[in-house]
Amino acid sequence: MRYIAIILGLLFFVLQYELWIGEGSLATIWQLQKGIDQQKMENTKIANRNQSLLAEVNDLKQGDTAIEERARNELGMIKKGETYIQVVDDKKENNKE
Repeated sequence: MRYIAIILGLLFFVLQYELWIGEGSLATIWQLQKGIDQQKMENTKIANRNQSLLAEVNDLKQGDTAIEERARNELGMIKKGETYIQVVDDKKENNKE
């Protein structure tokens, strides 16, 4: 009877080792789940960025207004017959002195 108890005790410890430390253990599963969660968050960020870029591409393909707006804001485009006026804020100039 004593040998059976020893054998069952050893078997119990072997099974516990596999559960907590061995390959496919709970610690490994938790670590993999954490990695999956991080990857899902990164994928969501990238998907949102892709959506915004796709919307911008569609705007640029569909009409000239988006292209004109970008050219005016980023490149300083002025059409023929338009007058360029630059507004200078006096408060900013006084603060620099």
